[in-house]
Amino acid sequence: MIDLNTLPERLLLGPGPSNAHPRVLDALSRPLLGHLDPLFIELLDEVKQGLRNVFGTTNAFTLPISATGSAGMEACMVNLLEPGDNILVGVNGVFGGRMCEVASRAGAKVHRVEAAFGEPLDVDAMVTAIRATRPQLTAFVHAETSTGVLQRVPEIAAAAREVGSLVVLDCVTSVAGVAVELDEWGIDAAYSGTQKCLSCPPSLSPVSFSDRALERVRERATPVQSWYLDVSLLAGYYEGAKRAYHHTAPISSIYGLSEGLQLVEEEGLAAREARHREAAAALIDGVAEFGFTPLVAAEHRLPMLTSLQLPEAILNSGEAELRGALLNKHNIEVGAGLGSLAGQIWRVGLMGENARITSVDRLVGALREELS
Repeated sequence: MIDLNTLPERLLLGPGPSNAHPRVLDALSRPLLGHLDPLFIELLDEVKQGLRNVFGTTNAFTLPISATGSAGMEACMVNLLEPGDNILVGVNGVFGGRMCEVASRAGAKVHRVEAAFGEPLDVDAMVTAIRATRPQLTAFVHAETSTGVLQRVPEIAAAAREVGSLVVLDCVTSVAGVAVELDEWGIDAAYSGTQKCLSCPPSLSPVSFSDRALERVRERATPVQSWYLDVSLLAGYYEGAKRAYHHTAPISSIYGLSEGLQLVEEEGLAAREARHREAAAALIDGVAEFGFTPLVAAEHRLPMLTSLQLPEAILNSGEAELRGALLNKHNIEVGAGLGSLAGQIWRVGLMGENARITSVDRLVGALREELS
């Protein structure tokens, strides 16, 4: 049996989770309250406001779903899609593909606009497809964790709204790392995760639904496919003066998220983005001596998740062995490629608390030792 007291302290530089801030870890150990305790409800309302700030929205329905980021994706899909609805999904990585899978299981007719892994979605292609299919829902990924691409949003969202389509945006890796402006961009539903730039453990999926999205839910002809993720039922617990029991919220995780949001507020979103960009630039410079090159062009590169093309020498000798040495000898985790990029790239996450030059220096030093 593993003794939890002997677990190593890893530097988590993969695609997530990232290391939690010490203040977050301390918050997780605070005494439990009941999930309907007035003090906890007050804290939950503060968390909801903090999430509005990082999402760039005034949406009243902004809250942490009691599950990880994939549940946020599913909540958006099952609430806003009915069987037979058309959805247009931009796919330029694994998580765009996952959107298609979830939408298909919800009974939607899925239309895809594809781009190569490592490239952004072509805005003109998305706009053309939106006008041709006139979907009930348009969905794409802001920060594609499988490739390290940051997607431009406003033009696609505007075209969707022109045809009456709701817009869903995956912000799992972008929230609290780069600017997210749901209201300014015209996004109707978005979701994120706590384990990336918010420097909290995995367990919660912040989501935000616009009034337009909630109206779509109220007008449904069929029940929402998921009871647990039905926003009409969740609203009874998360909103209003009298809270109705829906499920037992993960109290300690909410404590941690509260502290994580406080850290974001203290630093400021602009300063936080600048820190992520500085760390990413240092990483690319630091690993250049070993032959690593960035997969994504600079203008589309995601600061908090850098996809690095592996040099031929490492490809020939086995990249998994080198990642294993970093983990087992140096307690540093980096991520492997996914999908068509498996075995071809590394995904190095510098997220939240880990977006620091000290993290880069430690990784570069370990690589120098292993490759010498």
